[in-house]
Amino acid sequence: MQLIIWLLLMIGGFTPTQVRELETDPLFNSGRGSALTENGTVEMEASIMDGPKRRCGAVSGLTTVKNPISLARLVMEKSPHSYLAFSGAEEFARQQGVELVDNEYFITEENLGMLKLAKEANSILFDYRIPNGGFETCSAGAAATDSPLQMNGLPISLYAPETVGCVVVDQEGRCAAATSTGGLMNKRTGRIGDSPLIGAGTYASNLCGVSCTGEGEAIIRATLARDVAAVMEYKGLCLQEAVDFVIKERLDEGQAGLIAVSKNGEVACGFNANGMFRGCATEDGFMEVGIWP
Repeated sequence: MQLIIWLLLMIGGFTPTQVRELETDPLFNSGRGSALTENGTVEMEASIMDGPKRRCGAVSGLTTVKNPISLARLVMEKSPHSYLAFSGAEEFARQQGVELVDNEYFITEENLGMLKLAKEANSILFDYRIPNGGFETCSAGAAATDSPLQMNGLPISLYAPETVGCVVVDQEGRCAAATSTGGLMNKRTGRIGDSPLIGAGTYASNLCGVSCTGEGEAIIRATLARDVAAVMEYKGLCLQEAVDFVIKERLDEGQAGLIAVSKNGEVACGFNANGMFRGCATEDGFMEVGIWP
């Protein structure tokens, strides 16, 4: 599972500052430190949504934008569109004057090593870096579960990517959500996951804000983030009940998790893997972090 930051901020307005901070840290699978494609390059994606008016912005296929979440917000605020991708998104970034860097900036030695291991295993890795006790790959050949590959003395199967996300609610009950990722290690070029898809990896409304993590294809099939808001609205469930429902009923055999806040200031999380890294903070100084259920 990815690392995802879960913030309850009782302040007016929403900025993607928290996500930008994580995008610049090479420890996370977003911005610098993003997972590599099969060609050894980085293609990043992100989305942001403002609940009260359901405004949203999303980007995919970024190769030079230092902070994808900032460009997603500009798509929301400075363009007539909701989603831009690849060369069109890069051109929009240049027009808006956002900071651009060479693709090499995003590539770390650690990820080059992980890509080599993934290619040797002939697999797309869902899991790397953070031990979570499970093996999840899309094998393109022989069963990857038999691979003897190790890192730091642990089977490679015990490591998980760290997409980053943030959900917030202010003192007026306005919710927002943002998610940013580099995707899967050894993914095909041009692959788009759940993180930039509004309603799948990110969603916010007048009821709640949601950001998801895990197997992108499973999250897309479930429209997981939107479904939290839907069951709150149509079934009358509270936030945690809604989160528990979609994790149990919508994922089929996929593994995923999510963080969420409601307009009433509730915070909730849910996942069907061994653990999910998360944190929560409020303006009065309360802070909490968690990994396990």
